Amino acid sequence: MEASASARAVMEAVDGALDGALGGDLLPLMLAGPGEELTLTRNAQPALLATALGAVRALESTTGKPINAMADYVAGHSLGEYTALAAAGVFDAEVAARLLRHRGEAMQNAMPVGTGAMAALLGVEIDAVESMLGGIDGLVEIANDNSVGQVVISGDAGAVDAAIAAAKAAGVRRAVLLPVSAPFHCQLMAPAAEAMQAKLAETEFHAPILPIFTNVSAAPENAPSRLRELLVEQITARVRWRETLLNMAEHGVGRFVELGTGKVLTGLVKRTLPDAEAFNIDSAEDLEAAAVLFS
Repeated sequence: MEASASARAVMEAVDGALDGALGGDLLPLMLAGPGEELTLTRNAQPALLATALGAVRALESTTGKPINAMADYVAGHSLGEYTALAAAGVFDAEVAARLLRHRGEAMQNAMPVGTGAMAALLGVEIDAVESMLGGIDGLVEIANDNSVGQVVISGDAGAVDAAIAAAKAAGVRRAVLLPVSAPFHCQLMAPAAEAMQAKLAETEFHAPILPIFTNVSAAPENAPSRLRELLVEQITARVRWRETLLNMAEHGVGRFVELGTGKVLTGLVKRTLPDAEAFNIDSAEDLEAAAVLFS
């Protein structure tokens, strides 16, 4: 997306909103690293925002159509919800960048590094995970209900380790720790939710130009006050992505377009809704193919 003037403008806006925290070099950092610098939470979150929102604006520029002329709904997974809100005009790229920087710092500071953990459980259904977690001592919760057969858990490090052991004993196909710096989307993030509530309370929210399926409700939302409340809840709540996909299909969505880096969400769509059309846009070639489709 670095070749698109619209995408570059988003990246410059994000970098500028962070008061030069990335040294004015967001694009070079994203393209050439160093990787250890880019993957820091405080840098990775605005970089992911810039990539995804840049892809949205590049698609709009290439087709000559606004996002609400090409889509009926938007949605974003976890921090991606901020991109969805910005794409729908609830706030601009600069505001989204500042909110994500505050969110990342608040979540990182919610508890000491190493005291919490997250793990991915593959090849198991959510009901079985919920039942299994009921027998674990300590705090461990479902953080992401990603797709059929893919669940992420989060909580105290010891409880997550115990849950991994229980999952393996129960024959779960794969149960692995995730390389994260904090246990996101569980009650241990309550201090971060409190910090974000204060920050979001002083942020102006505009009515979106199209409804947003949110992580917390897994339903289309368009009231600014409700969207603000749900962003606070999102810090400690489960990301209900599988339910979101199923509910979008029930609302008539048959084509899902992932905008940004990678194909992770496209894969989740295909596992949950095998009959749906799904593809991603993260290169100039992808953009050209999508532009023909939406023209």
